[in-house]
Amino acid sequence: MEQPCPFDEPVREFLTYLRVEAGLASATLEAYGRDLDDLRRDLRARRIESPQQIKPDHLAEHLRGLHRKRRLQPASIARHLATIRVFFRFLFANGLTKDNPARLLETPTRWKRLPGVLSPKNIKKLLAAPAPDHGRLWLRDKALLELMYAAGLRASEVADLKCNEYNPTLGVLIVTGKGAKQRMVPVGKPAQDATDEYLAELRPQLARFDDGRDKDRLMLSHTGRPLERVAVWQIVRRNAQLAGLRDVHPHQLRHSFATHMLVGGADLRTVQELLGHADIASTQIYTHVDRSHLRQVVKKYHPRP
Repeated sequence: MEQPCPFDEPVREFLTYLRVEAGLASATLEAYGRDLDDLRRDLRARRIESPQQIKPDHLAEHLRGLHRKRRLQPASIARHLATIRVFFRFLFANGLTKDNPARLLETPTRWKRLPGVLSPKNIKKLLAAPAPDHGRLWLRDKALLELMYAAGLRASEVADLKCNEYNPTLGVLIVTGKGAKQRMVPVGKPAQDATDEYLAELRPQLARFDDGRDKDRLMLSHTGRPLERVAVWQIVRRNAQLAGLRDVHPHQLRHSFATHMLVGGADLRTVQELLGHADIASTQIYTHVDRSHLRQVVKKYHPRP
């Protein structure tokens, strides 16, 4: 059984303050308690027994450990960080520490990993994977993959596309994204050709039922029903395996679309519009993906490279 340590009393005082003064719910108090218990055990393993001994590096290492060792997601780590910040603000305000070591901690929203991106060569392999000898649905799979890459679509967006949201004359899609916001996205000739062939040769066979089960969706299953999001994942993974690629998921097509557009010279605002991002900060992550491109630009255009 663990012996009480100097860390325990400040934690009790803090939780009492939150319960009595702040009036937090019991579930919230329990979450704060668990987070601080994790911190206490981690620090004690490093022979840090009291809050007065804690430095910013100790807290940063604790948060990194939550990601590396326990594989917590950024949202969970953000909660731990919020607990730590409030706790040390309380200690500092009440004179229980001489400094607040949590004040300089970086928020986990800045820890986003760069998205996985397929090279143009691997994209070509993936898009070429659907073939006649891979089953009767190969035309659908080819159209789906081509549209996802050509327009940077999410799995849910390609699954929700309706037939009248594809305009073959103009070569555009009307895409309904998050928050029911619509955007118009042009698609190139390879995607148009694959979609037109699917609509002419396969979709009429899949939509042979008269009970309205197809809901006028563009992409249908073998039973004539709209594709579910999980089916899109399965189609992408199956064709990636056929192409000899590993660990490919639908969002990588979207990431690759955005990255290849920027590397090709598209401006950030245009890519933001094509992806349907409400905030350009969501698009800016793609500017960090290809450092080699940045070096090439500097070498080519800087007067003293």
